[in-house]
Amino acid sequence: MTNVTFVGLGVMGYPMAGHLAAAGHPTTVWNRTTEKSVRWSEEHGGVTAASPRAAAVGSDIVFMCVGNDDDVRNVVYGDEGILAGMVPGSVLVDHTTVSAELARELGAACEQGGVGFVDAPISGGQAGAENGILTVMCGGAQQHFDLAAPVIDAYARAVTLLGPVGNGQLTKMVNQICIAGLVQGLSEGLEFARRAGLDIETVLATISKGAAGSWQMENRGMTMSRDEFDFGFAVDWMRKDLGICFDEAARNGAPLPVAEIVDSYYAEVQDAGHNRWDTSSLISRLRPSV
Repeated sequence: MTNVTFVGLGVMGYPMAGHLAAAGHPTTVWNRTTEKSVRWSEEHGGVTAASPRAAAVGSDIVFMCVGNDDDVRNVVYGDEGILAGMVPGSVLVDHTTVSAELARELGAACEQGGVGFVDAPISGGQAGAENGILTVMCGGAQQHFDLAAPVIDAYARAVTLLGPVGNGQLTKMVNQICIAGLVQGLSEGLEFARRAGLDIETVLATISKGAAGSWQMENRGMTMSRDEFDFGFAVDWMRKDLGICFDEAARNGAPLPVAEIVDSYYAEVQDAGHNRWDTSSLISRLRPSV
């Protein structure tokens, strides 16, 4: 068993850390809201630390899953940051979706202290975290990946090394670009079916077995048809992720016309006051009554 730390107990991190403890890894946690750390420890039997630095002391692998680039810097750097508590030979794994630039910055900072680093953004949503079936996209050195991957297996069904530090984040950008178009297409198809008077459940059961099938269709098709949007990955976070994609595209010259259009649609959902609705709420734009 590996001594591990998990920093950030949001809708994703809370169950992910739980899977680590359930797998037998001695687990220490830290969260900005102390009450959540205490609740997690009472539920899973782990240890609650007073700071990111204290949480990292004695850990072989430190995992983190926080909000954005600024949140990552706040918990990693400084006298009470994660790196201040890590020792040479340990590994820092970042599950936060951030820019590839920040991933490379963290990799360089870790290297100075003899600490390994893997950028490891995730896909699969809250349900994937709770059920331990996330997809993890990793960037880093092979030896650091080899140390982290068997532990990550506690909450993942696929853990893949895609190249050097930063490549995990770049792959997550590809993931989000694809999802944006998929959800908009699914929204339009479902609304078309509703207005055509078709039985949505039968339609989805039929076309999901063909070329139109997707994770979004299987997991969100019926909830979208019922105007249910209370799931883990909020519109605010999707727009944050798409902003990262657009910044990277500005550097590498990749055209993202559909993603830009869908981003503007998500902005309309935000303007309607539904920032915390799930990303499948794109369909609400097509239904004036929602």
